[in-house]
Amino acid sequence: MDAELGLRERKKQQTRQLIADAAARLFDERGFDAVTVAQVARAADVSEGTVFNYFPTKEDLFYAQMRSFEAALVEAVRQRPGGESAVTVFRRFIEEGTERLDATDRAEAIVRAARIITASPTLQAREREIVADHTRELATVISDETDAASDDVEPLVVAHALMGAHRAVVEHVRSQVLAGRRGRSLAADARAQVKRAFERLERGLGDYAVKSAGTNRRRPFA
Repeated sequence: MDAELGLRERKKQQTRQLIADAAARLFDERGFDAVTVAQVARAADVSEGTVFNYFPTKEDLFYAQMRSFEAALVEAVRQRPGGESAVTVFRRFIEEGTERLDATDRAEAIVRAARIITASPTLQAREREIVADHTRELATVISDETDAASDDVEPLVVAHALMGAHRAVVEHVRSQVLAGRRGRSLAADARAQVKRAFERLERGLGDYAVKSAGTNRRRPFA
């Protein structure tokens, strides 16, 4: 039974990736607004219903990777070891992400995505919504851990500060890639920006939301 479930899950992941890859190709060729879900379904050789089973909206097709990254970022804060603050693990997660920037194909993918986003107000709005969703989720994690009162804005302020720094680095990387920066130079610059941003935050948040030993709680991604 476990083997059967494992095979079924792998097939689902393969189908999801097939759809996502087909959508990425079409968005790259035609732009986001010119592509329909029906066209994505045909390109992936699946039904429209199958596409919607995996991706509720067309915007979710485009932002699947971003949503996975943001969810993993919040989960890293939730599951951090005892003794670590929220800002410490948040910074480490972002720093680890910069290591992939020295790959040429990664930079080219950023260029393509940035151009598509710039041409689509719909995608720009959806990106803001995704960031807001995960900022609120992060605030809930911090609030639960610090036993903050329901009307206490401090956890939300901290969550906005952390996510704001993260998104500022993302925007900086996009601008550098569009300006032609690539490879080790791009990755080194991103790491330097992360260092500067989070060292500033750590001066005020380094002793805030430090997880007590033995309080790790397993929860599924939102």
